Amino acid sequence: MAPLPVAIGARDLRAALTTEAGLNALLSLRIGKTTHLAIAKELQRHPVRQTVTHVDFQVVRRDEIVTAEVRIALIGDSEAVHRVEGTIDQEMLSLQIKAKPGDVPAVIEVDISSSRWVTPCGYRTFRLPEGVTSDVDPEAAVANRAHAARSRARGRARVEPAEAAAGGEPPAASDED
Repeated sequence: MAPLPVAIGARDLRAALTTEAGLNALLSLRIGKTTHLAIAKELQRHPVRQTVTHVDFQVVRRDEIVTAEVRIALIGDSEAVHRVEGTIDQEMLSLQIKAKPGDVPAVIEVDISSSRWVTPCGYRTFRLPEGVTSDVDPEAAVANRAHAARSRARGRARVEPAEAAAGGEPPAASDED
């Protein structure tokens, strides 16, 4: 199908793209007497107001495989990370997937509550929804466990009350820390 310029009301577009499916929602575009099944492929926003200024739609069939960018959400609380007073650094915020239009998830949730990560967590460590695949390297880091500093006191100056210093002078700085 050749590119076809269409105009859509801002409210209608906002309503269509703020569903649970988000930007990966299946849309029915009625152009004249014909209705097309489509997905939004690219959005352009106003740099200040962040309103949508342009959308590229892709006409799809329900039985064809499409490519989509899906947000990754880390859920749960990793006790293994808390034991070492560390944090989780999310390296990959979204994953490019392939699926039939009706199988594209709104979000891919990764439960980190039972993780015992020693190395970065690649998306191979969790299951993609049924009918969803990805060409992204399964070893690519989705999240890393960052260790806390062993000693939080390193690199910090000590503070002592001024009256504790001999002769009423402030304590001298120490290079030992």
